[in-house]
Amino acid sequence: MNIDRVVATESAIELIKTLKEKHGPLMFHQSGGCCDGSQPMCFQADDFKTGNSDVCLGEIAGCHFYIGRDQFEYWKHTQLIIDVTRGRGSSFSLEIPLGVRFLSRSRIFTEEELKSLENI
Repeated sequence: MNIDRVVATESAIELIKTLKEKHGPLMFHQSGGCCDGSQPMCFQADDFKTGNSDVCLGEIAGCHFYIGRDQFEYWKHTQLIIDVTRGRGSSFSLEIPLGVRFLSRSRIFTEEELKSLENI
């Protein structure tokens, strides 16, 4: 069974393609809250430095997607579904000037999916 920890809707994939054309290679980091809220943030690949406190959940539209290790512990039983909505977010994410923002939806993994993920 091939289970992804993070996936993207078609709308999100289309927006990522647009942003790649303008900015080049991209990456995502799921913000943990505070000043920028809890939302996925999109950066040029070299503009955000990840470290030992970050976990790579996988890729969406060819872009690595990271989350803080502490936050991962809370969300490891869920699949993140990255989507887009109208409205201005409160972050430095690349989509903000376009009047849209990425958002995270989630679903809880089934017991079978969780067992499969443990073997990865």
